[in-house]
Amino acid sequence: MTPTLITILGPTATGKTALATEVAFRLDGEVISADSRQVFRGMDIGTGKDLSDYYVHNTDIPYHLIDICQPDEEYNAYRFMGDFTNAFNGIVARNRTPIMCGGTGMYLDAVIRGYQLPDAPIDHEFRKSLEPYSDEELTERLASYITLHNHTDTETRERLLRALEIAEYGREHPDAYRRVPEMQHLVYGIMFPRDIIIERIGMRLRQRLDEGMVDEVKALIDNGTAPERLMRFGLEYRHCTRFILGQCTEEELFRDLYTDIRRFAKRQMTWLRRMERNGVNIHWIDGALPLDDKASIITGDYSRLS
Repeated sequence: MTPTLITILGPTATGKTALATEVAFRLDGEVISADSRQVFRGMDIGTGKDLSDYYVHNTDIPYHLIDICQPDEEYNAYRFMGDFTNAFNGIVARNRTPIMCGGTGMYLDAVIRGYQLPDAPIDHEFRKSLEPYSDEELTERLASYITLHNHTDTETRERLLRALEIAEYGREHPDAYRRVPEMQHLVYGIMFPRDIIIERIGMRLRQRLDEGMVDEVKALIDNGTAPERLMRFGLEYRHCTRFILGQCTEEELFRDLYTDIRRFAKRQMTWLRRMERNGVNIHWIDGALPLDDKASIITGDYSRLS
């Protein structure tokens, strides 16, 4: 029988982890994180790992793809698909229920819609050959190679070159593609009205600052992670690094980070809506429902499918 993956997604600050672990407890499951930053060790508060949520009803819920590499390592969708596949196959082999939880749209979409990604190295000669062409010409060329999943690949010249590099490499090395296993999907999204999400973002940001998020970033720098590297992680790590370097005040830190997280949540929803337009059936659950009711919706659907 084809195994079923339960996916719990949604914008930031909607309570995805708490719901995923409650469902995992009820279905003897294990959680696979689909978050591009939670893979890094030492980045806990800023990424919202909420590891205490993995202890439910006096039970430790197993989790995967959290704290698996150092902040100075590169991690991408190709690596994620390989790590996801290993975790998924292990969970299924143990006759347990795999549950994917996260908010990184590319990772979620890669699994649910079955992206095929090659591990393409940087090819400087190929990039140089593209220099005479305009962005419009390169976008047209990319569209002739692959179906464009989103506009991210064409937002900047650098992204466009990288997308073409990957596509070209895949054409020349068809065996280099990475695919996820065959599976059925039950996909659930947690939804709040936008004003409630904004309120929750503000409350959670204040809580994370009170819990020592700035100190966490300072510890990463003290342990050898370059400030420039932390800036690349965006959001909490970019703004906290700016504050540590004296480039903004505490008031500006909260204000600018609050604004950026709100924009990020909007981009997350844009991605999820695009997934729906591309055929992903997301069952939206009212975030205001009690946790018990939300979990019962998912476990009930899963039981009927099984």
